[in-house]
Amino acid sequence: MPIHHAVLALLADGESHGYQLKATFEESIGPQWGDLNIGHLYQVLDRLVRDELVTKHEVPQTARPDKTVYELTEAGNDELERWLETPFARQGGYRDDFFLKLFASSRLGDAAVAKVVRAQRSAYLAELSSLADLRAGHESDPLVRLLIEAAILHTEANLRVVELAEANRKQLTARPRRTVVVADETGARAGGRTADAG
Repeated sequence: MPIHHAVLALLADGESHGYQLKATFEESIGPQWGDLNIGHLYQVLDRLVRDELVTKHEVPQTARPDKTVYELTEAGNDELERWLETPFARQGGYRDDFFLKLFASSRLGDAAVAKVVRAQRSAYLAELSSLADLRAGHESDPLVRLLIEAAILHTEANLRVVELAEANRKQLTARPRRTVVVADETGARAGGRTADAG
């Protein structure tokens, strides 16, 4: 669970409270990762406390309600180290909504595939333009810049897949045909007819 482990990493710097953790996370990688929902963050912290990877205690404040402060435990530090030493590997098949759209549009014909490909290409080109602007604004932050570069490389790869789909439109819409065995009223097989697969 990457967010859980990111929180453990933030707490490795020392004890902290929820809003400070949120701000540090978003400052570090937020421009590309996105905002961290504070409600979700507190759910993550509750689970880390329950799993004894983090402890919490209240700090009195004079003009505000008491502040809950979280601290990494030794078990939490061990879990963080274990996670860092484990390489990332895809756990299942490759899933991408674009392929579901190709599947659906290929059943509707060449014009439908062309429309899907055109829309996806435009979206990826716009994304690359936005990422280039974002990269220019984060020249001085090496971690954020690396994350943006990764997003650019992924988007360029996705754009290449769109180009391959465009080049193979005819094959995508040419559905294989299969033989369907039809039984007569008595249940005996009466020969076959050809039908589109699917």
